[in-house]
This record gives sequence, C-alpha cells and structure tokens, in this order.
Amino acid sequence: MNTQKAFQIRILQGTLIIFMLILSFPSIAQEKIRWISFEEAVALAEEEPKHIFVDVYTDWCGWCKKMDASTFVDPAIVNLMNEYFYAVKLDAEQKDTIFFQGSAFVNPNPDGRRSSHQMAQALLKGKMSYPSYVFLNAKTEWLTVVTGYRKSPEMEQVLTYFGESAYESKTWEQFMATFASKTP
Repeated sequence: MNTQKAFQIRILQGTLIIFMLILSFPSIAQEKIRWISFEEAVALAEEEPKHIFVDVYTDWCGWCKKMDASTFVDPAIVNLMNEYFYAVKLDAEQKDTIFFQGSAFVNPNPDGRRSSHQMAQALLKGKMSYPSYVFLNAKTEWLTVVTGYRKSPEMEQVLTYFGESAYESKTWEQFMATFASKTP
C-alpha cells in the first residue's frame, strides 16, 4: 500500500510540475506590440523621439485580421515594433475626431458604409487600401506607405529599414544588399 501511495504522489507531483511549466511559458512568450492612439504617439514622439508606425485597417478587412493573427504576433516583429516605433492602430472608418498639427480630422459621414476618416485619407494620400502601414519620422513627417499583407520576413526588412533610419543614407536596394535577418 505504501508503494502505491508513493507512486500516486510522484505522479501527482510530476503532473503539477508539468502544469506549472505549461502555465509559465505563455506569459514569457506573449509579449505584444504596444499599440497606442495616434495622438499618444505624437505626444510621446515629442518627449522621446522615435519613429511612428501606423497600421491603417478596417473591421471588414480580412488581410488586416491575418496580419494581427500572424505577423503582428511574431516575437521578432513585436521586438522590432516596440524597440523602434510608437505603434498606432488606426481604424480607417472610425468615428472619433483626431487632432494633429492644429487641425481636427473627422469621418465626414460616420454612419455611412465604408466612409473613410480624414486622417486615414491624409496618411494614405487618398489611396485607400487595407491594410496599409504608414511610416512617420520622429518629427511626425510622412516617410512612406507600405500596402498589403506582409509575412514576417518581409515586414522585418521594412521595419529595420525605417526603424534604424537606414532610409536617410541608403536606397532600399543598397539596404537590401547588406541586410541580414536577425530572426531564426
């Protein structure tokens, strides 16, 4: 009987250890992109200069959802975003007013179907396509827009190019000629 109880206790201990290990790993691996509002990003960039990344999306955009479920949860992408950028999610059809550089940007028809917000229109230069990623420098000056779904390796290249300010001294082609991925 003692041998059987000792065996049951060992199984219980082993199960408990495995359970605790399983619970500890997700909390370590679950770091996420720190998404903030556009206005927060602008204010933070004034205090502590950093590039701004704006993910312009819509609720009905399938590729936007795929980015959220794949690329934007990749640990390498999360690290690059949090290190180099103030990350903003901008719903291109949102109803809220956004104040930027002394102007108020609104959705002129907030109850209309697929009515785009003036901030999304301004950032995308009127070329409404989702998902789109807008890069602003630390002075909130527009750098470029990258459109469409991007897998992690491709997004890593773009984030590194703008995050490390390589665009200031190299063309994209020059940068890519020497780019070495830091992801496994």
